[in-house]
Amino acid sequence: MKYSAETIIYNLDRIDPATRAAILASPKYLKWFSQKPDAMLRLDGSTKVIKGNKLGFRTAILYLAPYTMSGFNVCPMAKLAKCHDGCLNTSGRGAMKTVAMSRLRKTLFFLQFRDECIAMIKHEVANAEKHAAKHGYVLLVRLNGTSDIRWENYGIMQAYPGVQFYDYTKVYKRVYRKLPANYSLTLSYSGANVAYSEAIVKAANETGANVAVVYRTKEQRDTLAAFDCAGLATATDFHLNRPVFDGDKTDLRFTDPKGVIVGLFAKGAAKQDNSGFVLG
Repeated sequence: MKYSAETIIYNLDRIDPATRAAILASPKYLKWFSQKPDAMLRLDGSTKVIKGNKLGFRTAILYLAPYTMSGFNVCPMAKLAKCHDGCLNTSGRGAMKTVAMSRLRKTLFFLQFRDECIAMIKHEVANAEKHAAKHGYVLLVRLNGTSDIRWENYGIMQAYPGVQFYDYTKVYKRVYRKLPANYSLTLSYSGANVAYSEAIVKAANETGANVAVVYRTKEQRDTLAAFDCAGLATATDFHLNRPVFDGDKTDLRFTDPKGVIVGLFAKGAAKQDNSGFVLG
């Protein structure tokens, strides 16, 4: 079959003109955007989630095109938190153009073929759950690999109560909600906006939710992890009296101690971020 602009099944009107032109100029991308994805989830989809394998966990993760790359905002707090420039979408394989195009297609599939997309994700989770049981590992699912969608509204984790789901979120109001028992959320901090950072700290204090903080370097994160709470607050001007826990050892956020700052260090474009999203 010959693929062309006429065979594309997605509405590309709202995406960046340069991206649309790249799709139209490439036989490979014309084919991609003329078809629906074969799958939405990737098992062992990043170096960090693979770290859990040695502990008996494997993670199926969904990566979408973050912020407004699809023409629709799937990260509603990104502009306020100023995390869009330093997004981990640019780390690892995410820096590759083909990966970005794959994530864009998945995002458009979610946005424009919603019911079919949710059904596909549920089918993949069901199959992954069976595979985990057969091969003796614990299945984890992280649906917001590079997005901040309220997945609790789509009935996915409710349909699979035996599977542990987890995510990071900057939509702090989510932690006040009654979430499914098998869904763990970690708040994601940014110091780029005073009102936002205060709201995150308030939500953490009122709900007990853990807070992920991105530090400039691994050395800074590790140094702060050795400080007491007073030293931490002084060193970062961060008004949450909690110890720092190394969040880069694994991505198993649901196993973290309660009442901690989950310390991460900057990767990808975040290394050059000066908005306040990255501390230090």
